[in-house]
Amino acid sequence: MKSLLNRRSAVLTTGPSHLVQMAHDSATTSHDALNASPAAIAAAPAAASSETVENTRPVTTLRPVPVVPSPPTGRAIQIADTAEVEWLAEEEALTPFRVFRSFDYSVSLLFHARELAYYVALYQEGALWRALKAADLDAAEAAFHHFEEQATRLSEGETRRAQLAAQNEQLARMIAQSEAQAERLRCDLQRNAAQEQAVTGRQHQVRKEVSQLEAQRVAAQAQLNKAHRQIHQLNLTSNEGVPHLHGR
Repeated sequence: MKSLLNRRSAVLTTGPSHLVQMAHDSATTSHDALNASPAAIAAAPAAASSETVENTRPVTTLRPVPVVPSPPTGRAIQIADTAEVEWLAEEEALTPFRVFRSFDYSVSLLFHARELAYYVALYQEGALWRALKAADLDAAEAAFHHFEEQATRLSEGETRRAQLAAQNEQLARMIAQSEAQAERLRCDLQRNAAQEQAVTGRQHQVRKEVSQLEAQRVAAQAQLNKAHRQIHQLNLTSNEGVPHLHGR
């Protein structure tokens, strides 16, 4: 039926705007009149009877309606079904092209070879959070960089927290080292003070002993000198009893 209407529309568009109504003597004749070509219609007798002319009526021209396809979205990137992405990942149907990770956030650029499609997935603590689908690699890389920047912004707090924790830990180590060094210095000072006190006491004892020894030496030297004088005196006394002999 649609084919018949289209052909009739073509005939009406190129031919005259009126059709001559034929005698409806049979169904076959009516069918032939509808299927008549423009040349056949033009070849009809010019001198038609007045009765036939009176029975003619205008026919509205039928125009074919073009089939308009649904307009495309105009975007190379679309929101992907997270359940589909998870299922494809479980089936190992996705090949990772790019991977970015920042603390608990990660971004993956995945290629589905069977459908020649690209998926960009954003994960939080290993769970799929958002997913985009792209038809070409350039659009997928743009989406990957977008998710990468988003993951970086989301992890800024954790980055700062990790830095502060490391700095505080370093400061705690430095404080412990400083306190240990100060304790060692205090111990050294106490030990030095004790040693100085011991040395001072030792020096005092030594000087005391030296004085005593010096006094003992002086007393002994005096006693020795006295003994030498006694010996000398005794020698003189002994020599007095010896006679003086003169030689020839």
